[in-house]
Amino acid sequence: MLKYQADLRTVCFMMITTGLLVLLWLLGPTLNWLAWIPLYILQLVMAVCVSVMTHNHKHLQMWKSKFMNIMTDNWLTMFYGFPVFAWEPTHMNNHHAHINTDEDYTRTYRYTEKNNLFTLLTYPSVSSRFQLKPVIDFFISRWQISKQKFFFNSLQLICLIAFIVIALILDWKKALVYVIIPQQISVYSVLIFNYIQHVHADEETQYNNSRNMTGTLLNFVLINNGFHTAHHISPGLHWSKLKEKHYKLADKIDPSLNESNFGWFLVRTYILSAFIPKYRSKSMRLERISKQEKGTENVPTSGQLA
Repeated sequence: MLKYQADLRTVCFMMITTGLLVLLWLLGPTLNWLAWIPLYILQLVMAVCVSVMTHNHKHLQMWKSKFMNIMTDNWLTMFYGFPVFAWEPTHMNNHHAHINTDEDYTRTYRYTEKNNLFTLLTYPSVSSRFQLKPVIDFFISRWQISKQKFFFNSLQLICLIAFIVIALILDWKKALVYVIIPQQISVYSVLIFNYIQHVHADEETQYNNSRNMTGTLLNFVLINNGFHTAHHISPGLHWSKLKEKHYKLADKIDPSLNESNFGWFLVRTYILSAFIPKYRSKSMRLERISKQEKGTENVPTSGQLA
């Protein structure tokens, strides 16, 4: 029933995510700290994976069956912590059309061109603020466009609210730890990824508008989300084919935008850079703008020509 057999990994990740919630909810209080801590860390890692699975499924639905795709939408909504239809107006219709340009709701330089730990950590809140109204407008417009789509979008909202409310009624403390915090991690992490993948890249170029994380382990866990340039060039390409696509394009991408070690990138860019200037990322966007200004600064204006 899967369109691509590679999505067996996605299904396994969904089963692990569900199993961890059930296990920790039922047995969490009986586990000692040495057992509970790694299990909870794994649950939070899987919450990050949920955000990537949501992204992949919205671009290319996993199942041949419409019913299974709808059920997957609802499952993802519950574990992601936000209705997944929101990806359509903000990500697919906007971000992919206006990659980090002024029209992009999620552009990284809205308030500052700096790239440091403060801008990284505050970006999700800034980005979310400008995505909320388009999502609300999109949901309301569904009623006029398609009653059926409005119903399925509403079902996502109902599932999410019911999931949280039932968890809170059963045990509000467990709900906070095992449901709400993982949901927030999921939503927060995908916005962090968007920031890292586009900050200080050059949004006006085809091959240098995104940063790629090429580590094997990272892309196994994050289902090839690190190959971001290839994804933007071919947004309808299944995630399992992105690695191959990336290496076909690799010689066209500026080497500074291909990172083989994600952990080292984070440490040097957001911690060491505060003390060691050479580790600060350079804005390809600002370099382009500077070259454009220098190239035109001596050109007379139409008023001067007259």
